[in-house]
Amino acid sequence: MLLLRILSSLCFVLPAVPFLACSGESSQDQRPAVSPRPNIILMMADDLGWGDVGYNGNELIQTPSIDKLARNGIRFNRFYAAAPVCSPTRFSCLTGRHPQRAGIFSANVGHLPGEELSLPELLKAEGYITGHFGKWHLGTLTTEEVDANRGRPGDSSHYSPPWEHGFDVCFSTESKVPTWDPMVTPSADAGDIGDRTPGEPFGTAFWKSPGRKVTRNLEGDVSRIIVDRVVPFIEAAADREEPFLAVIWFHTPHLPTLTGEEFRVLYSEQSVDIQHFYGAISAMDQQVGRLHDLLKARGLEQNTIWFFTSDNGPEGATQTARTQGSTKGLRGRKRSLYEGGIRVPGFLHWPSGISAPRAMDVPVSTSDYFPTILDVLQVTAANSVMPIDGASLLPYINAGQETRNRPIPFEFKDQLALVDNRFKLYSSDGGRSFELYDIVEDPGETNDIVTENPRVVEQMKTRLMDWQASCKASRDGADY
Repeated sequence: MLLLRILSSLCFVLPAVPFLACSGESSQDQRPAVSPRPNIILMMADDLGWGDVGYNGNELIQTPSIDKLARNGIRFNRFYAAAPVCSPTRFSCLTGRHPQRAGIFSANVGHLPGEELSLPELLKAEGYITGHFGKWHLGTLTTEEVDANRGRPGDSSHYSPPWEHGFDVCFSTESKVPTWDPMVTPSADAGDIGDRTPGEPFGTAFWKSPGRKVTRNLEGDVSRIIVDRVVPFIEAAADREEPFLAVIWFHTPHLPTLTGEEFRVLYSEQSVDIQHFYGAISAMDQQVGRLHDLLKARGLEQNTIWFFTSDNGPEGATQTARTQGSTKGLRGRKRSLYEGGIRVPGFLHWPSGISAPRAMDVPVSTSDYFPTILDVLQVTAANSVMPIDGASLLPYINAGQETRNRPIPFEFKDQLALVDNRFKLYSSDGGRSFELYDIVEDPGETNDIVTENPRVVEQMKTRLMDWQASCKASRDGADY
């Protein structure tokens, strides 16, 4: 099988960093009795905070569709984006690897290298039809014209579109767009319009293939515009009885944030800015429900693995009056490695693969998608030079395992962090000094216990430094 041959070079165990093994936490005899080729949806909101959904306790923002899926699946109480900003987290979803390994240090930095083995490439070898819909942010999409943040005529330095990484169908933007009428620059009240002129083109296109932009059906709510393309993709796969991978990366509620009257009216008692922010989230939720209805109507729901999360915590409240996202008391926001910047909503909806709906306290990361899906497909990877930072979730989902065997590492600019089942080590200065928190008892990170736990600190520092060295080796070319 082609996928097995490809994966024979995929998973390497560093002697000093044993938690980088790929499928070592799998439990073959606990694998659910489901189709060997389930459909897969990887859905991500943009800047959605931990407290911005009803199932996490928000009593104002209406997210009934998201809440229903979460409550009938596995709700991850400690779900972490791989980074506190968008581009790096997206890399982790498609590769199972931390973005530090590829030099994707922040938004608009680096791109998805062609040498990486991406999830859509691997699934195509297994007969999947693959599609990307929404925000890409892992490279530019054109070298022919000015487009979005980095696309420029003649500049191929970061050209890395989704169709060159295994996606058959694309409806993709390089980066952000307004959440209502995405091709048109809104008023400055919506936030983050730069030097664009309200009413003029926003300067970002939806691309479907090299040199081919989409020009129709681009008015109104951007989540609806995206799902208008997802629906026929899923319908076509169902008609052909082919398994599909749909990567759906919404722009909502990233700035510029605004919505239409039909969603603003849901929050008529709130300020105008809150109406737009909450309304944009509810508009996205409506499209989540639309996809759920489609899966049920086509008999696909039971055999579809559906992950939902956000790429990072909510935007800082000082950016604009429309950055109303909630961390529900967690410390920090977007760009911070404190919990509020990286702990985000996360759930798995998979009726035929989950024994019972429930909440799970094991720490989980976006890097876990890749090894989990390979584990579901009953592919075992070994003897590799390609370190994988994620871990399969199957032992937690159905085998009763309640602790994670390897910690989750983070690095963003001068910040470092390492999260295990109980503790979190954090540094704001590149590792010159550290803080330690009992994240189970103190999720708000209010009580630094570093002086009381020197042995824990030293052990976690060693793991973190070894992981940093491994990432540097990856960037220096050891993996390719």
